[in-house]
Amino acid sequence: MEHVRFGTTGLKVSRLCLGTMTMGVQFDESRSAAILDRAAELGITFIDTANVYPAGDRARAGLSEEILGRWLKGRRDEVILATKACGQMGERAWDRGNSRKHLVEACEASLRRLGTDWIDLYQLHGPDPETPLEETLRCLDDLVTAGKVRYVGVSNWPAWMLARSLGVSEREGWHRFVSVQPRYNLLYRGIEQELLPLCRAEGIAVIPYNPLAGGLLSGKHTYEDGPAAGSRFRLSGAGEKYRRRYWQPAQFAAVDAIVSVAAEAAMAPAILAVAWMLAQPSVTAPIVGASRPEHLDDSAAALDVKLDDDLLARLNDLTDEFRLVEPVSWT
Repeated sequence: MEHVRFGTTGLKVSRLCLGTMTMGVQFDESRSAAILDRAAELGITFIDTANVYPAGDRARAGLSEEILGRWLKGRRDEVILATKACGQMGERAWDRGNSRKHLVEACEASLRRLGTDWIDLYQLHGPDPETPLEETLRCLDDLVTAGKVRYVGVSNWPAWMLARSLGVSEREGWHRFVSVQPRYNLLYRGIEQELLPLCRAEGIAVIPYNPLAGGLLSGKHTYEDGPAAGSRFRLSGAGEKYRRRYWQPAQFAAVDAIVSVAAEAAMAPAILAVAWMLAQPSVTAPIVGASRPEHLDDSAAALDVKLDDDLLARLNDLTDEFRLVEPVSWT
C-alpha cells in the first residue's frame, strides 16, 4: 500500500482510507471487526469515522466510534484516525454545531468512545451559519495546542467558506484546515469547479467520500427493481438521502454506460470507478466503504490500475453533466 503526503503537512496516509459510516447499522460489530481486519491486511492505515455514525440512526449516534474504539485496543499507533463533529448528538439546543461549547464536549466524548488520548484529524462535519467563524477556528486551534488533536479539516464545506477560513487562520496565526472531505464520484462532480482548484492552490488534502455513489457505480442495482435488500439505499434514514442523491434516471443511464466501458476494459465497474478517482490529481485518498470484508479487495485492486488518457476522456464525457455546481448539503 502506497502512503502519500497529506496536503502540505508532514503526515503520510495510506492511499485509501476506510470509512465506517454504516458500522453498527448496516452490519453488526463482528462483521465490522472483520472489515477492519481486512483493511489492515491490505495496508489501509487511514480510518475515518464521525460522532454521529452510524449515519441516519440518531438513537445510536456514537456507536460506530465505540465499535472502532474496541477494535483499536492494542493497535492505536498503527492507524491514522480521523473523526468529525457538528451533527446533532442530543436533544439540547447546544448539542450540535460548531460552537466552542459543542466542539470541546464533542471532542472529549469522541476521545472516550474511541479509547484514545488523541485524534489525528478532527473535522467539522458541516458548516454552522449561527456560530462566528472566529469562535470555531480559535476553538480548534486550542484543541491542537492542547494535544487532543493533531490536524483539523472540514467536510461538506463550500469553497468560499473554506477560503475565508484560511484567511482568518493566517491573519490570527491559528492552525489552519489541512484537508477537505467532500462528496465526489463520477455521478457527482460539482466540486471540480471551485473547491478542487482552491485545494490545489492552497495545498489542501482531499479525501472524498462516496467514490462508488453508495454502491450504484458497482452496477448491481437496476432502476426498475429498486434498491437491493441490505444495501445503503435501504437503510433507515440514510437510505432516503442516498435515493435522493442518486436514484434518478440520468444517473442510471450513466452507470449503464460506465458498466459497458468497464466490460471493454476487462475490469469490474467498482474497480474502474475507484481507479478514476485515484487518477484525479487533486485526490489524496478516497474514502472507501464495505459491507463485507471482500468488498475492499476491488478498491485495493484499483491501486494497480492505470487508466489511459482515452479511457479517462470517455468517462469524463459520459459524466460531464454531473459537473454542474450544486448547493453544498450534508443533511
